[in-house]
Amino acid sequence: MRYGPATLRPASVRPNPLVRAGLLRFPLLDRSTQVDDPFARSPQLAKVEAAFWLADEPLTSKKLATVTGLTDGREAKRLIDQLRHLYEAEGTPFQIELLAGGYQLLTKPVFQPWLLRLRRLGHEARLAPSAMETLAIIAYKQPITRPDVESIRGVSAVEPMRQLTEKDLIAVVGKQKSLGRPQLYGTTRKFLQLFGLNDLAELPEVAAFGKDAPAA
Repeated sequence: MRYGPATLRPASVRPNPLVRAGLLRFPLLDRSTQVDDPFARSPQLAKVEAAFWLADEPLTSKKLATVTGLTDGREAKRLIDQLRHLYEAEGTPFQIELLAGGYQLLTKPVFQPWLLRLRRLGHEARLAPSAMETLAIIAYKQPITRPDVESIRGVSAVEPMRQLTEKDLIAVVGKQKSLGRPQLYGTTRKFLQLFGLNDLAELPEVAAFGKDAPAA
């Protein structure tokens, strides 16, 4: 008998082997059963948590409500706050942060040095110095045309901007109202996500690029 005498009990009262093995860390609240576990998840909260674990990009409260069948974004925000408090009370290494206009499950900053030893930054973060310089100019001066980027850099920006566009870090955001109507470039939502920003106002202050100061 693999599980000992417990296998002789009716199925309804046998201990779940997954619980005994520690695989079901977060039990769900059954409305028909009184549960005293302060860390138990209601069915709605469990869906929200599952969505965060599955998502590879920030989720807006509206989108989270849609995919989990909640009433609206306000209910989603209430459950997000509840999940945040649970993570804090449990002492987990996770936190839910507002990022790039949505919410995302992240590891706490204190674990970053250790995690970097396990896995290097993703492919999209591996940029050549020329691409990083170009990205910085666009981030601070956007919306900006390619000729203006090249004027600041002093060299061609065609190849760096092509790479940044392919990695979805920059995109065309409009056209300048001047002769020829040149395209204007700006950073994307993925740029915010990659660099841990909620919006462009969180960009750190830096020294001026070339003769011009970065746009506010």
